[in-house]
Amino acid sequence: MSTELRAGAPAERVSDGYRWLQLAVGVICMVMIANLQYGWTFFVTDIEKQFGWDRASIQWAFTLFVLFETWLVPVEGWFVDQFGPRIVVVFGGVMCGVGWVINGFADSLPMLYLGQIIAGIGAGAVYGTCVGNALKWFPDKRGLAAGITAAGFGAGAALTVAPIQSMIANSGYQAAFIWFGIGQAVVIVAMSVFLLAPKAGQVPAPVVKANLVQTRRDYRPREVLRHPIFWLMYFMFVIVGAGGLMITANLKPIAADFHIDKIPVTLAGLTMTTVTFAATIDRILNGLTRPFFGWVSDKIGREPTMFIAFGFEGVGIYLLYLYGHDPVLFVILTGLVFFAWGEIYSLFPSTCTDTFGSKFAATNAGLLYTAKGTAALLVPFASTLQTATGSWDSVFLIAAGANILASLLAITVLKPWRRSVVARAEREVSGAHAVPAE
Repeated sequence: MSTELRAGAPAERVSDGYRWLQLAVGVICMVMIANLQYGWTFFVTDIEKQFGWDRASIQWAFTLFVLFETWLVPVEGWFVDQFGPRIVVVFGGVMCGVGWVINGFADSLPMLYLGQIIAGIGAGAVYGTCVGNALKWFPDKRGLAAGITAAGFGAGAALTVAPIQSMIANSGYQAAFIWFGIGQAVVIVAMSVFLLAPKAGQVPAPVVKANLVQTRRDYRPREVLRHPIFWLMYFMFVIVGAGGLMITANLKPIAADFHIDKIPVTLAGLTMTTVTFAATIDRILNGLTRPFFGWVSDKIGREPTMFIAFGFEGVGIYLLYLYGHDPVLFVILTGLVFFAWGEIYSLFPSTCTDTFGSKFAATNAGLLYTAKGTAALLVPFASTLQTATGSWDSVFLIAAGANILASLLAITVLKPWRRSVVARAEREVSGAHAVPAE
């Protein structure tokens, strides 16, 4: 790659190898922020024992993390669209490290909340940048690219499930917060050096297929916010996201309430405690689902893939309600739930960019990603409902029903509506090109 190309001069099409290199850098950064969300469940019971705070109050820290991870992504995305990805990821990496170090020293709920807010801001900067960059580099494989990038976040914590639990057991949860926070931050900052955004002409044009509807018009963020179809996608993101976030934040507490968290489970020749096995399998499947369903959506379309995946998750949560008290089935069913849940982080960004264009992809996808923060508001209420009823049954049933509703909305409402929106935009673009300059 020449110096002239990197300096920002108009460039020719880059090699696919270079595009995949950019994707790989983004994936590494995503792996480094994965523990901020998926490792949280291992800290909850130890924080509860240390200070005696009730679980719902502790889980507000998780909610605040997700809120600040998601609701500021449009702002961070604007900086990415204006100034490129590198500076935003450097900022994000530093904030992630600072947040977890504060968690390690927190001796009050406000201090814990502060640490989670700072970590959330950092995670959002990294997440929004890397997904937005993938959407821009791969207009021809948008679902797959977004899925692979999001897989780093979904599966990135799988390798550290055992080390984090070991450090918590041997050195205390505070040490785990501090040392993992610092290590992850260092890697993110180092990787940010290699991140670049594509220039005009460097990537292929959007693809046109019968099952894959992509616009040629680039909507500005304020136009997106005024469009009703955006709010349909937002609603669907919220109701699907809430169920997965509830299980993510409460995996260990649920297993403990079922009195199966420390029971050994043997599958495929491996033996671990129920909660460790479930967490490891969940992280792996939560990662694999993102490129898998992203690839499927590139082939059969976004909405049919949503119908399949959301319906599958709804059934999985219902089966967890029926059979989750069995340790083996708990491991298997939570894995299936996460396999059907994680794809929202590839399907919704790619659907958003297909609908509203790639020029402002980081900002527009960031606006939709705030739905995850809205969904996170429901996580503490899941703990409150469980406390009030004495079981997780109502939480599981509500989450299952929400997923079934989203699967039906995808195929009956979103699909025909989005086709008409894109067709109208194509007519506007064609009409604009047909008008001679004055």
